Amino acid sequence: MSRLFASMLCVACMHVPAFSAEAPVAPFDPAARKLQAGRINEVMVLGTPHLSQLPKSFDAAHLSALNARLLEWRPDAIAIEALSGPQCAYLRSYPQRYADTIKSYCWDPAAARATTGLDVMAATVQAQRLLAAWPASPSAAQRRTLASLFLAGGEPASALVQWLRLPEAERRAGDGLDAALVAVLNARLQRRGEDVRIAAVVAAKSGHERVYAMDDHTADAPAENEADEKAYGEAIMKAWDNPFAAQRKRISDALEAASTTPAAVLAMYRAHNGPAMAEMAFRGDFGAALEEPSPSHYGRNYVAYWETRNLRMASNIREVMMARPGMRVLVVVGASHKAYLEAYLRQMHDVRIAGTDDLLRQAD
Repeated sequence: MSRLFASMLCVACMHVPAFSAEAPVAPFDPAARKLQAGRINEVMVLGTPHLSQLPKSFDAAHLSALNARLLEWRPDAIAIEALSGPQCAYLRSYPQRYADTIKSYCWDPAAARATTGLDVMAATVQAQRLLAAWPASPSAAQRRTLASLFLAGGEPASALVQWLRLPEAERRAGDGLDAALVAVLNARLQRRGEDVRIAAVVAAKSGHERVYAMDDHTADAPAENEADEKAYGEAIMKAWDNPFAAQRKRISDALEAASTTPAAVLAMYRAHNGPAMAEMAFRGDFGAALEEPSPSHYGRNYVAYWETRNLRMASNIREVMMARPGMRVLVVVGASHKAYLEAYLRQMHDVRIAGTDDLLRQAD
């Protein structure tokens, strides 16, 4: 028996690589293994202040120069910071955890469901089938039908893309849209969100049929109880009370107050997309929370949520490119996300980050 064991040990040892004195191999880096042949996917991440939170005096017409620059970049698809209809359908199936998230981030498709008779998943499938056979020159009726499916599928920004592609005389009821849904679409056109004033406008003018909702809130979770929620809020607010956060707010407020011309709006976007603002965002927000000293580690939990959310957003953006490799994808997202999304997407083999410096250069 001992001879058999010795024999097996000898054979095993023969398959162990000999020790090498050579330098250790560097850790595998996905970012260093980029596509070698063919057109690589390009992603431009445009960080934006949330337009709905700007002073009421802000005139969305001053986005004209920015939108013209984005059109010049010629994106093949546009992704936005919004929850998809299917994700909201999932969240609604789990109200014990996501009740607050649903209330804050999910558009209610109930009216569109009543009109079309389709729930979110059925409407999503029908919209996908319709787009798969979409003609080069769709009729107004086809666009109204697709808009109704996007509404029933919980994708109001994509419905607006169809609405904007219609001549004004064709923006009327019919083909799945009743008067109430027409009123919803017309009202949403007046909203000041970047999903409307930037993404949907640029998508329609670029000849796109939709935008892609890429936000993710599945990492949201309620506090254990009211006391814990209060303690969490107090800890995070204390972490945010620091010079970097104050400086960032002063700069943002000044830029927003000065945004009274298209050139000034470009200057605001240059600042929000610059490395200095990203560093201030980290030091004043996520970096400060990371070092927050509460025994329950509230700050570290907050950063875990933030990183998880951005990783899932990055994966949703990456998924957009699966259908047509070699795309140019514009991502319109809150400015705090920009550096994180760029860092995560930069790791991917078939993605190149297109910077915003040239696009946001000072107006002539």
